[in-house]
Amino acid sequence: MPQVMDASRIERTLARIAHEILERNRDLSNVALVGIRTRGVVIAERIAAVLRDAGGVTMPVGSLDITLYRDDYMRHPVGPQPVVRSTDIRFSVEGRRILLVDDVLYTGRTIRAALDAIIDYGRPKSIQLIVLVDRGHRELPIKADYVGKNLPTSHEQSVQVRLTEIDGRDEVMLEEGA
Repeated sequence: MPQVMDASRIERTLARIAHEILERNRDLSNVALVGIRTRGVVIAERIAAVLRDAGGVTMPVGSLDITLYRDDYMRHPVGPQPVVRSTDIRFSVEGRRILLVDDVLYTGRTIRAALDAIIDYGRPKSIQLIVLVDRGHRELPIKADYVGKNLPTSHEQSVQVRLTEIDGRDEVMLEEGA
């Protein structure tokens, strides 16, 4: 299992993404970060902290659970039931620019589900996508606006993102035999 990113590389990558956000968005007063549970929320909170420290911008951060929006939810009625977690968006998305955050972009189906979920909360002015790792293999026409690392993979591989807040350490691993 090769390590693709260590803690310092993840930290530098998130700082770079935060600076790209500052460069591309002149006015951040109507922008909010929304992380897809679970690791997308941690990444969103870290980016918000960098924006606060580097740009003096305090940005609201929300968390989004997309379990019931997934297109594979009803395809497998037998077996373990999905765990539904809470969505916590304490601001209006109506007319706001939303920065949607996830750890790994693969087929695009998670992002499609997240877009459906956000629209249920209102109509944002725009949605931009931030991912720590883009591993390719899209099944839907979805592209990230901010990418930490492009990592070409095979379908047999998996990308494991571990973050200190959840897993006790920061790293991105490429594993064989997904």
